[in-house]
Amino acid sequence: MLQDKKIGFIGGGAMAEALIRGIINTGLIHHQQIVVSDIVRERRDYLAQTYTISTVADTDSVAKNSDILFLAVKPQVVKAVMEQISGLVSTKTIVVSIVAGLTLATMQAKFPGCPIIRVMPNTPIAVGAGMSALALGKLATQQDSELVSQIFSSAGTVVNVGEELMDAVTGLSGSGPGYGFVMIDALTDAGVKVGLSRQTSLVLAAQTLLGAAKMVLETGEHPAKLRDMVTSPGGTAITGIHVLEQNGVRAALIDAVAAATKRSQEMGKK
Repeated sequence: MLQDKKIGFIGGGAMAEALIRGIINTGLIHHQQIVVSDIVRERRDYLAQTYTISTVADTDSVAKNSDILFLAVKPQVVKAVMEQISGLVSTKTIVVSIVAGLTLATMQAKFPGCPIIRVMPNTPIAVGAGMSALALGKLATQQDSELVSQIFSSAGTVVNVGEELMDAVTGLSGSGPGYGFVMIDALTDAGVKVGLSRQTSLVLAAQTLLGAAKMVLETGEHPAKLRDMVTSPGGTAITGIHVLEQNGVRAALIDAVAAATKRSQEMGKK
């Protein structure tokens, strides 16, 4: 489906690079189908040399010639970028935003005849383990959704949600890697406290959380059932879980997601 499509990125930052790596490594499209516009020459040179793709300073040419156009710039400049290219984008072009807080309505106003898709990815797309949520604009078809889903699936997992849930997605999976890094760091410190070297402790902590997540996804079992499988009567795991519950870890994680969701809602109103 993507073999004859020209893919354009306006903005060549970390998220754009992660997607480029994913679609090239999985063979979805040929590197010659990709062009990136970025204002920083060093960044253009790096992307061109690393991925053998075309890079330009000019956003207009990318806007005119892309079948799928990714807006991957910083939130503070995206409105100016859209203003500049709004009259150049063909109504046949699928416009995809990975810009935090940029609503479908705002994009549709700038690209009135185009199918619009809003995506909230998270940073693990950089290692092929991302979580991305797609929200479709009123002109986006199922086929448009499948094309864009293919791209994000090359770097992780994709779900479709209504736009009204995008702030919740941001609070959970968008911000979630940060929560995970805090837990890995804390577990690493705990390992050091009980006598492990820091490097060994870090590997044990990170791989353990990776393995737990993989079990949930691959078995389809409820996390509580999997937890019960490792909690023997009077054993070590139930003792540790008891301490977690006493210290409100579960409530803290719920509160963190709720607070991050609220902050995302506030940022979207600016």
